[in-house]
Amino acid sequence: MEMLIFGHGYTASFLTRRLTGAGWTVAGTTRGDSARVEAAGAEPVIWPGNRKVLRDRIASADAILVCAAPDAAGDPVLAEFAQDLLNAEPRWVGYLSSTSVYGDHGGAWVDEDTPLAPSSARARARVAAEQAWADTARRAGWPLNILRLAGIYGPGRGPFSKLRAGTARRIVKPGQVFSRIHVEDIAGVVMAALSRALEGRAQGVEIFNLCDDDPAPPEQTIECAARMLGVPVPDTEDFATAKMTAMARSFYADSKRVRNDRARDVLRYRLRYPNLQSGLRAILQAEDDA
Repeated sequence: MEMLIFGHGYTASFLTRRLTGAGWTVAGTTRGDSARVEAAGAEPVIWPGNRKVLRDRIASADAILVCAAPDAAGDPVLAEFAQDLLNAEPRWVGYLSSTSVYGDHGGAWVDEDTPLAPSSARARARVAAEQAWADTARRAGWPLNILRLAGIYGPGRGPFSKLRAGTARRIVKPGQVFSRIHVEDIAGVVMAALSRALEGRAQGVEIFNLCDDDPAPPEQTIECAARMLGVPVPDTEDFATAKMTAMARSFYADSKRVRNDRARDVLRYRLRYPNLQSGLRAILQAEDDA
């Protein structure tokens, strides 16, 4: 079985290890970091560039996963390969999107049926890309899973290095709450979705939220990690007066709790790390073992 991944980055590296362990061959695009893609077990394909190679890969792929983010001009994969995708016959296509498409809900719960209300240019681009992929899937006739990811964390993307270096910050915005997803659970959901598709049970366009069971305030991440390390918990900083970059501040624009019932009930996936505490313990162990 052949998997083609557009945008072979952090998340794709964890998935590739599972795929190759299950007998898949994987090709992944990269702008130039071929060594990192190879280290994960995938064949690197430089992109932009290598258009002929990628057209052939699209035609032969049993499954395609799109991790590449849209830009101001739209979805980069569809911009270059829309016709190739319309002619292809993959058994499954996945598009990694973001729960940012829901916008701000003041800490209330959202699910896949919640009307989309993106509050940033990046989130609006995600909504447009989702629609473009859904339109392409319906025209082509292959099954598409749109996977809306909450905040991704995992080995190398946890708070422990900042706590050890004394640079971690505990910024508090009253009422703020985030949902998260451990990178290993993203890989697990994709494997479950693939298995379902290969059994012929995936049809049309389906949307799934990928998040854990326990949304939490952002400052809780630092507090929990500090206690695991046995180091002092950093003092709190008021979001209103904290010095932050515009990009960092933008992550506090939306507050919501995201439901994952559909992934559990339809894909029959059970989270490996259902809450922040279990995920952080796993990251600490992985980093200590590295």
